[in-house]
This record gives sequence, C-alpha cells and structure tokens, in this order.
Amino acid sequence: MDFWVILMLRPVVGIIGNSYLIDDKYPTQGSGVMNLEAIAEVANAIPVIIPSLPKCFSTEELMAVFDGFLFTGGRPNVHPSYYGCQPTEAHGFFDKNRDEVVLPLIQACEKRGKPILGLCRGFQEFNVAFGGTLHPEIRELPGRGNHRMPPDGSLEEQFAHRHEVQIVAGGEFENIFRSTRVIVNSLHGQGIDIPGDRVIIEGYATDGTPEALTIRNSVGFCLAVQWHPEWNASLDIVSKPLFEAFGNALRLPPN
Repeated sequence: MDFWVILMLRPVVGIIGNSYLIDDKYPTQGSGVMNLEAIAEVANAIPVIIPSLPKCFSTEELMAVFDGFLFTGGRPNVHPSYYGCQPTEAHGFFDKNRDEVVLPLIQACEKRGKPILGLCRGFQEFNVAFGGTLHPEIRELPGRGNHRMPPDGSLEEQFAHRHEVQIVAGGEFENIFRSTRVIVNSLHGQGIDIPGDRVIIEGYATDGTPEALTIRNSVGFCLAVQWHPEWNASLDIVSKPLFEAFGNALRLPPN
C-alpha cells in the first residue's frame, strides 16, 4: 500500500459488543448503531465491533490491533464479585464474558495511554477496573432520584435530556465542554457507590449521583460518563465535543 494512503487512513476504534439472542435462541454479538455512527461521524474513526468473548482473543492482541476503544452501555451489569460483593436480585443479570474482556482491557489501555471512552455501563466498568464499587439501585439511596430509562415512549422520548450535570471547574470535562453545567439523558439503574482509589469524579447530577470521571495520573485520554452521549452525537452540544475530543486523542502520537 502506498505510504500516503496509509498516512491518510482513519484510526480504528474497537467498540465493545453485547450478547443477544436472535429469535430467543441464536447467540449473537452486536452494538447499537448510535455507537457506530458516533465514532464514524463525530470522532472520524473506523468503528469495529469487538465481541464480548474472551476465548476469541487476548488483551494484548486487542491492544495491538486498535487505536482506541469505546466501552458501551449494556443491559447486563458488572458481576458484583469483581468489587467484593455477593450478587442479589437487585443486581439484575450479568455477562461475565464481557467483564473478562473489558476489565483487564481498561487497565491495560490506561497504563499505556491508549485512548478509551466509557459510556453508561462503561462508566461503571472504569470504576470497578480501578477498585471502586457499584450500588445496584441508586434511587434507593437517600435523596437520589430515579435515573432509569422511561419504560414507555419513542427513542426520542427515552433518550431526551433528563437532568443537569454539574462539572468540576478546572478539570478535563470543563475543558471539553467549556462549561460547568451540562444537560444530559439518563438511562441507568446502577451507579458508583465508592469511587476507586484513582477515580476522580468530575461531574455530579444535582442529586449527588456521579456522572463523569477521569483517572488520576493517566497518561492518555481516559474518560467516562454515566449518560448516553452516543444519542444524537453529531448535533448535541454536549455529545459532539466529547466524541471530537476522543477523535483528536486517537490521532496523537503514542506515549
């Protein structure tokens, strides 16, 4: 391949997939189109779905192939054994295959400075990967609101802006959003209980729920949010700069 063609190729982003059953019996792996479009159209990178099947590859192989990773949302929750708790009915259901793929991958990327962005479940995975814990139903905590997805309505209604997030002044997210106040959607039941040792919470909902995090002393782009910025990413005034910042980080020389 011509050198200049290679130079012009877009970065390749691995998008963590989720397990599904077709017709309630055929196992498959997939990702929401919104995730793919946000990476292709706003981060200006090539999206490739990574199956949550640890037997298919090693962390090292993924690190060698991709320029960065998007850790998406998903119905299953992180298994509580990864943060020292016993599973209960409140924890819902799990996908330990995904846990086995993402937790060491997040740690490896952060250590080597490979750009990573976490969304919703991905936000929670970042916290667990760095020693934090999760609460299975944050609306049960004193003073907290209901952050779950509305059960009915169109996608537009379910992904509509729901609440304000207050951004810590002087942090990485204020630098991206150019504001200490943003309005976001909300589609989660679990949330951060105790942040990991190096987890810095840079955004809170008005009820105190952690909504945006970075990792202390990280050498690369290592950010995650509890909401779903992939929705309307090319037009939303919060989503667009976040994915653009991720895209810019993908083009920086390796650390």
